[in-house]
Amino acid sequence: MKNIRRILITCTVLIVAVLFGVSYYMIEFSLSHDRSNWKPEHTWDFMYEHYPWANEWLDSIRQNNLLADTFVLSEDGRKLHAYYLPCLTDSTSGTRTAVLIHGYKNNALGMLHLGYMYHHDLHCNILLPDLHAHGLSEGEYIRMGWLDRLDALRWCQIADYLFQVPIVVHGISMGAATTMMLSGEENLPQSITHFVEDCGYTSVWDEFKGELKAQFSLPEFPLMYTSSLMCKILQGWGFSEASSLNQVSRATKPMLFIHGDADRFVPFEMVHSLYEAHPGDKQIWLPEGVTHALSYDVYPEEYTQRVKAFLEK
Repeated sequence: MKNIRRILITCTVLIVAVLFGVSYYMIEFSLSHDRSNWKPEHTWDFMYEHYPWANEWLDSIRQNNLLADTFVLSEDGRKLHAYYLPCLTDSTSGTRTAVLIHGYKNNALGMLHLGYMYHHDLHCNILLPDLHAHGLSEGEYIRMGWLDRLDALRWCQIADYLFQVPIVVHGISMGAATTMMLSGEENLPQSITHFVEDCGYTSVWDEFKGELKAQFSLPEFPLMYTSSLMCKILQGWGFSEASSLNQVSRATKPMLFIHGDADRFVPFEMVHSLYEAHPGDKQIWLPEGVTHALSYDVYPEEYTQRVKAFLEK
């Protein structure tokens, strides 16, 4: 009996050790971000190649150094970076500020296509943050929008200080999740008037569960549970609490939901649950044949007009 007990204890310890080892690997695989080879020029080149209609605007702001830098400290003491650009083109300039939040392993400059839309077409000021561990912001781990929502709130306060006009928060993918997670916070500043989410996920748990199956053909149990616990130990938050769905259900300000119907990376079906959960003023647009995060790329004119109509309403 003693030998059997020792074998069972040894097997249990080994299984737990393997699970937590694999969980640590999963956290490092999904949430660590090596930026050693990234340079801002890489993103500028991407913008020029993929958005030729914005090239003249991109040239203007780049050659004249119009993008200003600003920094804040996060709650954990990390230095966070953002660019901002006032709109100075005509008498309607600066009537609104757009805070544009990028996606997973992207950066602030990667939102310049929507910066063009808001600044050039809709005559708004723009502020483009680098999320924690992205771009020029400090940090080692990606936070999937959950803790980022608090940083986004601080950036909205900075935008309010800089421009003192109503604010729309607009995010894509993980940035959309950040936007939705922010929308459910209590006592949001009155200056935040609208939210736009483009292909965000219902929760970190749901998104990682889908990727665990798609990339590794592994079931939800037990790795999702042990990986979430590992994330809680390392970063102070777990996958299930990072829920866009729960936050949207508490939102009080208008939201526009955008999601391409061919999106499989963040499953298209998620947008229906999110839209239904929002209790207030809302609109939805489901572009046909669009995969993940490409709605503006495929339908730039309609995208612009729908955002414009949403803000004017």
